Amino acid sequence: MITIKTAEDIEKLREGGKRLATIVAETVAMVKPGVMTDELSDYAGRRMRELEGTSAFLNYKPMGAKRPFPSTICLSINDAIVHGIPDEVPVAIEVGDIVTVDAGFIYQGMYTDHAITVAVGTVPKEVEKLLTATREALQSGIKMARAGNRVGDISAAIEAAANDAGLTIVEGLAGHGVGYAVHEDPYVPNEGRSGTGPELKAGMVLAIEPMFCFGDGRIILDKNDGYTYRTRDGSLSAQFEHTVVITDGDPEVITLIK
Repeated sequence: MITIKTAEDIEKLREGGKRLATIVAETVAMVKPGVMTDELSDYAGRRMRELEGTSAFLNYKPMGAKRPFPSTICLSINDAIVHGIPDEVPVAIEVGDIVTVDAGFIYQGMYTDHAITVAVGTVPKEVEKLLTATREALQSGIKMARAGNRVGDISAAIEAAANDAGLTIVEGLAGHGVGYAVHEDPYVPNEGRSGTGPELKAGMVLAIEPMFCFGDGRIILDKNDGYTYRTRDGSLSAQFEHTVVITDGDPEVITLIK
């Protein structure tokens, strides 16, 4: 069921989103060669507590999972697309890696979601293009997140951005509603047709998250941890995500430092 948030809910989401944006930005700034992945998770968890919230991911058990998610944040490196676990088998960040920091935050009972992919040191131009194009696709999707439009308008804008950049959309993974829970309706695919899907209405809150890669887009689930989705062909993948409030005017991105 798609939910409409109240004005009071949205005020809480604005404050929570601002705090989450700070946490993600600070964690991303720590992504440097030699830093261990569990250090990043520990830091993000500490900052969540300091900013009077909790992780939306820690101990969350999605449908079909064999166990609750064991970490404060998701940290996905190179061919890992989403849901990487940073602290069960910690690894050191290396020059040339691309690292996605993805965090969910609960503030006064309301949930926000935000992700950034960053390159470590100097990377080839095509990798820079992957990150730039995925980030720009997010902005293209957000522009279509207006009352009266439909979910398919967001999807079509993201798909067009991937096609224009000559990149592949990761299959089967998508954005979603958010606010009262980690994942809510509606499902927000990263490809689709304009004018299709649920109508967007003021008060809806969406986590829009394009995920692009170089390969054929097929994915596999890491059998060792049961959470990390990887590109099947081992190609690099990037993800960018913002929490967005649908209004009667321009969409409001709330996972920003203001």
